[in-house]
Amino acid sequence: MSRRDAIRERLDATRFIDTHEHLVEESTRRRGAGAHRLQPCTDAALLFSHYAKDDLWVAGMTEAERDLVFAAEADPRDKWRALAPSYQRASATGYIRAVDETLARLFGVEHLDAESFVRVSDLMRHRARPGYYREVIAAAGVEVCQVNSLETFFCETADPALLQQDLSLVPFSTGLDRAAVDGMSRRSGIAVHSLDDWHAIIEWAFATYGPRADAVKSQAAYQRRLNYEPVSSDDARPIFARFLAGEELAAADRKALEDHLMRRCLDGAAAARLPVKLHCGYYAGSDRMPLERVRQNAGDLCPLFADYPNVSFILMHIGYPYQDEYIALAKHYRNVSIDLCWAWIINPLATTRFVKEFVLAAPINKLLTFGGDYGVVEPIVGHAAIARQGLAQALDELVADDWLTERAAFDAIDPLMHRNARALFPIFR
Repeated sequence: MSRRDAIRERLDATRFIDTHEHLVEESTRRRGAGAHRLQPCTDAALLFSHYAKDDLWVAGMTEAERDLVFAAEADPRDKWRALAPSYQRASATGYIRAVDETLARLFGVEHLDAESFVRVSDLMRHRARPGYYREVIAAAGVEVCQVNSLETFFCETADPALLQQDLSLVPFSTGLDRAAVDGMSRRSGIAVHSLDDWHAIIEWAFATYGPRADAVKSQAAYQRRLNYEPVSSDDARPIFARFLAGEELAAADRKALEDHLMRRCLDGAAAARLPVKLHCGYYAGSDRMPLERVRQNAGDLCPLFADYPNVSFILMHIGYPYQDEYIALAKHYRNVSIDLCWAWIINPLATTRFVKEFVLAAPINKLLTFGGDYGVVEPIVGHAAIARQGLAQALDELVADDWLTERAAFDAIDPLMHRNARALFPIFR
């Protein structure tokens, strides 16, 4: 057996702690097509519905083809005819590779065609029963998933031992709108007439959900820069009053209010000893990414790392395509770790190179190596296989090039796959 095969065998035998998913609840999945926006259908097309559809679209899929492929009731054979051309054009990408690996490992399909598309569709509908998530997640070699729910800001999951939950900061800070205020007021029983009342709701959220949360999470980078400046309560109070009165805030005032509220949430995270997960880098979807703003993420965050030295920040997705800066941040700041979630399927080779460079630049305990980032459970299996392949390649090449000893490469596997997460997230203690 070659050294790489031995490393891969060890990786295959070791379970990941999956630090980032968007999984809908199993009960939502079982309600069928349309139960959530991440679940447009229940046949084999569902495997392509999160991320893979973006590569299909940029490969030239037409609107009519897309509408047919993800329709709730269309015939799977018709779907395959619409899917096949763009599937072939995008067949080498990480997004599509994750689907193909899932098809092989979960359904025994080595080559997708019309007949196998129909067969997988039938199997997916048949298998979606109580306990299905546990079966699929076990098949991925995953021990536990951490979920940033897109159904609510903190999901009261039916299976908290398997699906640990993030507490989303978005509705309390950068996603603040009237609906968020009214909804949180109803849930908390706190009437909101002032900024102080909204502060009380933030405190209520941490007190109510913080003890059960694995971390807090913000994906505000999709909407704005991450340059959260200090803004006092005195300065934010009149802005919040105008917001409550229904006034449309000027951009500078809106930013000041969001900056204040985000830092208030970071105060809450510090008090609750919860790590802070931040989306950085590449955008999901297509035709909408402002790359200049993405480039600014790493530099914009440095003041927060300095101002909150007792908060553990987890920077997600390696900041792709500006990943070098994220190695520098983990090397320089004691309170910064990097998460490879999603990155393996955005660009498998870039992520493999990132692991090699990270290990030689920053302490290995500051790297988390897997999160599928899916709302659909099945592709976690294929994504985890890609992550194991990339880790095997990175560790083997580090040994081959005399940067690591073989013993050091094998010793790195447990920390990278699960021990680093256990040490970082208080939910494991």
